[in-house]
Amino acid sequence: MIQAATGISRANEGREAGLQAAHLALSQMSIARPTFAITVFSHGYTAEEVMKGVMGVLPEIPMIGFSTTGVLTEKGMREHAVAVAVFYAENLEATSLFIGDYAQGAVSAAERLKTRLREFSSDRALLFADAFNGDIERFLEHLDWKGQAWGGLAAGMVQRGRNYQISNLNAGMGALTALLLHGEEQLISYGFGHGWRASGTMFRITRSRGFWLRTLDGRPASDAYADLFQFPAREWAQEPLMSNVRLYPLGLDRGEDQPQRLRAPLRVEIDGSFRMNSLVTDGQDAHLMVGAQSLCLQAAQRAASDALFTLQNRRPALALVLVDTSWQMLMAATPGAEIDAVRSVIGTDVPLIGGYTLGQIVPRREEKAEGHHDLLDNHILVVLFADEEGFETSLLEEDER
Repeated sequence: MIQAATGISRANEGREAGLQAAHLALSQMSIARPTFAITVFSHGYTAEEVMKGVMGVLPEIPMIGFSTTGVLTEKGMREHAVAVAVFYAENLEATSLFIGDYAQGAVSAAERLKTRLREFSSDRALLFADAFNGDIERFLEHLDWKGQAWGGLAAGMVQRGRNYQISNLNAGMGALTALLLHGEEQLISYGFGHGWRASGTMFRITRSRGFWLRTLDGRPASDAYADLFQFPAREWAQEPLMSNVRLYPLGLDRGEDQPQRLRAPLRVEIDGSFRMNSLVTDGQDAHLMVGAQSLCLQAAQRAASDALFTLQNRRPALALVLVDTSWQMLMAATPGAEIDAVRSVIGTDVPLIGGYTLGQIVPRREEKAEGHHDLLDNHILVVLFADEEGFETSLLEEDER
């Protein structure tokens, strides 16, 4: 038996919102003890209070969650809300893990997670990490685990770098939280994509230090964007341009027959440098990328279609949808449009939970890349948990026609 349900609350206080959302989700289940729970909450709430509210309804249930700038469910997008998804599969086991010192050591965090993965015999995992504190690419490089993980980097207050991770009775910043899954019967599939294309403008990365991209073509990065977009350089270090810079990522060439790797700034610093969540290399050529709502909606449908196709004709029981915050900015006039695009593919009755993130984590798809994972920027990621039942034959035949 497989069941899933979601609940959402917009109560003012985090504890009450978490309690209400968890209660609503659990009330739709016929079993009292779900296998795991996922919590997504607006960054304006106090993370500890949200955690206490959820665990008050779901004590001892493995639970992980993250903060976001917009909560996503099958009902669309809400900017001030807490959402909880509960999932039960008879042949699936889960355990949660909170690595509170992830920001202090990516390698040690990866080693700790690998140890727990081996102990739990887990071959699948969900990961949510701090976007501003910690080296996610180094973490993924050292994870080197013969399984698959999906996840994202929590979003929140860009100006101060605040975002939160929660897991059962733990909550805070600078952490990585993981949900480890084990079981032979549970099929999980995924798809991802983006709606950004090269604008025709190219820069040379001339100076970078750590996570800061200092200069493009020998000039402060904000000066290069100021000339192009006709906004003074000093305004790029202030809102709204400080965070809206994520709308214009850089496309880095990866060689023949390889799609460009998008790398988007988290914000613009007062000195005109771009704060990144991954390292870039001096001397690299970078294409300025621009997004389009129509392309993003097509990408959302393709991502959902890819995930649905891999389910091998089984229905999705739960969808986890992680969308880059750049999509939220790009589609401000039609909030949640990407969820409508996903639901048009997977069905309108599938429970769905997700949120906007500052990076997405996916298994690497290249040949001989088993066990390796990539960090994406400006993408949508659709993860589907399969139901035990398949689609009706008549529906499949209709789709084929």
